[in-house]
Amino acid sequence: MFDIGLQELVLIFVIALLVFGPKNLPQLGRSLGRAMREFRRASDEFRSTIETNLKINEPDPIPDPTPPAAEPTPEPVAAVAALPVPAAGAYESTETPIPEGEAYVAQRGGKLFHGRDCAWTRRIAEPDRLYFKRVAEAREGGFAPCPVCDPWEPAA
Repeated sequence: MFDIGLQELVLIFVIALLVFGPKNLPQLGRSLGRAMREFRRASDEFRSTIETNLKINEPDPIPDPTPPAAEPTPEPVAAVAALPVPAAGAYESTETPIPEGEAYVAQRGGKLFHGRDCAWTRRIAEPDRLYFKRVAEAREGGFAPCPVCDPWEPAA
């Protein structure tokens, strides 16, 4: 790294011994070791912070388009009459409804916020949802607008 040979190391050690003395040299070595360790720890933390921030700027993957649902074939009337009647609410959506007045949704720990009717909103589990009434609130929370639904609000 520095191309320091054995003779140069011995010369540096002798000069340090003469300048600092034999009693202070071990303490100086410990202090230098601690400083190097703290510098390495700080540089690793800085590097991980930079890598994390660079990943924030990467776009989210585009959702796979769902294939269109096949149209049901009509059944004979006698067969339909023999089918059991479904319970009330059997055909209700399993999606969690968004509270009224909350026009925008973001995922806790995510990077983007979505409009109420965005397809990505349905993929966010209820415990992970954060609700916002305005675009400005979502932006203040550190979220970027979804590129799919591009949420906006009219100027008031």
